Amino acid sequence: MTMAITRREGLYTLAGLAAAAQPGPRTEAFARAMLADDASTGSPPAGGLQALAAARGLRIGSCFAWGRPGADRGSFANPAYAALLRRDCGILVPENEMKWQAIRPSATRFDFTRLDAMIGWAEKVGLPVRGHNLLWHQPKWMPAWEEAHDFGANPSRAAHDLLVGHIDTVCKRYNARIRSYDVVNEAVNPADGTLYDTALSRALGSPQETLDLTFRAARAAAPNAQLVYNDYMSWEPGNATHRAGVLRLLEGFKARGVPVDALGVQSHIVTQGVDARVSVASLEGEWHRFLDAVTAMGYDLVITELDVRDNALPADIAVRDHAVADFTRGYLDVMLSYPSLRDILLWGMTDRYSWIEGFEPRKDKAARRPCPYDANFKAKPMRSAIAAAITAAPPRA
Repeated sequence: MTMAITRREGLYTLAGLAAAAQPGPRTEAFARAMLADDASTGSPPAGGLQALAAARGLRIGSCFAWGRPGADRGSFANPAYAALLRRDCGILVPENEMKWQAIRPSATRFDFTRLDAMIGWAEKVGLPVRGHNLLWHQPKWMPAWEEAHDFGANPSRAAHDLLVGHIDTVCKRYNARIRSYDVVNEAVNPADGTLYDTALSRALGSPQETLDLTFRAARAAAPNAQLVYNDYMSWEPGNATHRAGVLRLLEGFKARGVPVDALGVQSHIVTQGVDARVSVASLEGEWHRFLDAVTAMGYDLVITELDVRDNALPADIAVRDHAVADFTRGYLDVMLSYPSLRDILLWGMTDRYSWIEGFEPRKDKAARRPCPYDANFKAKPMRSAIAAAITAAPPRA
């Protein structure tokens, strides 16, 4: 999701990255050391949200982060967070560590140190990983070196080689270990529904050519992976222009034969008031029309980044938590009515590590409560609502 201030600002900095390194023994040795430090290995415990999801032909999962053992963050190296991931999840996605800013310190170097460690841990405990993302097509989320890059006398060829080389390197490194990618992230400007332009797309000729090439290169490099366009157009009022822009993009992909399998619906939903029944009733009609249009084109759906901003709710925790839970249940009931939706990814399991607190603090200074577990890792009504929605969902084949 991207607004005037985005979730990554204040929460994510790359200044502390290890020295950039080419893939090789140093990277692998570091990953092995990280895994050796982790004591929470073995088969995932029985029960949890994923057990409910599997019974309906669904998967549920969460983002996770890199961190040293004992670090107080949403990391696999944090035992308390790792326990939540292993109990409730059937799939994981790196929150930031696959993005260009994280793995691409320059035009000629990659650093997979953190990402390798994360994927290695996930595999060790039996959890598959989604890829997020191969291209976040906005100028401020491309690396600074890319926006200032000299593409030379033949900019189209140089940009082509840079982009395709990036996708080949990432996808072929992980091969069949990653079966679903957010190939392109947030390419539509919500203000007017047009496509963002970057130094890369200017060199290639246009944003459309850039996005088409990104998906075609991803299909060539990962022929068996699900390829997803991911964006945060949402069901709240004020997002009609964004949704229209996404529909135009998907229509264009289909007309040009671009290999896009699914729409990633980020689902950073925003409460509209205490009575969720009224809110859901006022929103679901237009949202159904949007999803109907998407699925009529043959696209599958993926919930990629679910959490809830508790706007317009009182500070009282009990009231707030129940309103958030009811809103979540209403939203999931709508989404799960579409049989092509099989994966639900939460954008964090606990309020302690959510991006929302830094992105949009409440005016009353009350701590945000956007996740299924509170800051002390205690289950909230939102978790029960997710469980109930999954249990009530029509079974998938």
